[in-house]
Amino acid sequence: MSSKEMNKKNAVVFGGSGFLGNYVVNELANRGWVVRIADIEKPPEGLLYDDFLKCDLTDKNTIQRVIPKNTNVVYNFAGMSDLDEAINKPYSTMELNVMGNLHILETCRKQDVKHFIYASSAYACSETGSFYGISKLASEKIIEEYQIRYGLDFTIIRYGSLYGEIADHRNGVYRLLRQALEKGEILHRGDGEEIREYIHARDAAKLSIDILISKEFRNQHIMITGLERMKQKDLLKMIQEIISKKVIIRMTNKHYSGHYEVTPYSFHPIVARKLVANPYIDLGQGLVECLKNVHKELLEKN
Repeated sequence: MSSKEMNKKNAVVFGGSGFLGNYVVNELANRGWVVRIADIEKPPEGLLYDDFLKCDLTDKNTIQRVIPKNTNVVYNFAGMSDLDEAINKPYSTMELNVMGNLHILETCRKQDVKHFIYASSAYACSETGSFYGISKLASEKIIEEYQIRYGLDFTIIRYGSLYGEIADHRNGVYRLLRQALEKGEILHRGDGEEIREYIHARDAAKLSIDILISKEFRNQHIMITGLERMKQKDLLKMIQEIISKKVIIRMTNKHYSGHYEVTPYSFHPIVARKLVANPYIDLGQGLVECLKNVHKELLEKN
């Protein structure tokens, strides 16, 4: 461990090359943390970090080499993050989201990590969410048991509907914006009455690091979502107005398989505290910034 790492707090971010991980890595670096990224993909240019190690969640031996002794905090944003993909890939979902997380936990225990933060989902306590929700809930229970048996402090963060400029095809808002720009229409599987609380990933990242300041969030379940409840049809209308009235919106009016309609919550004995950003990025302005990136991507493609 370098002298810099000895004098500053250290963080390891699994999935730091990914969507939300990018924002968290930059926010940690801007706050003076020494940041090590562990990911199967190389970090993009411009990301602020101190070290990168290629890491496959299915290879526990690699994970053991990634986490230094007495690391202050380990974040896990890695694994299967696309609900629609997880519905059709139960084995991969469990292998990455459950066993991969278990490999990280076991190394954290052996390396005396001070704090483990797990990126869960609102679907963890929902009757919807299929294999994705099941994998998140299973990992939550394993994390809780590690704290009881081994004293590994945790914070479980259940994220709501995220969006942001650097999202890709695995993100729902990105897919809508891409459809609108590329095809001139948006096809929505549902009737548009589904309700979401969108939050920009940059705001979610800041809250994900704010929780480190106080020990009141240790061994707690936290919910991070946006402030505004919005029907999907209103989001689609907003996108249509931002781009052009010529964008066509089509509803299938079919059951939105695997997804919740109004609330992800089903009765569960563990209640999560909700954190919100203040100030926060306005959804309309955030969509405009996302559209700029999607438009640039399409231009480069052509």
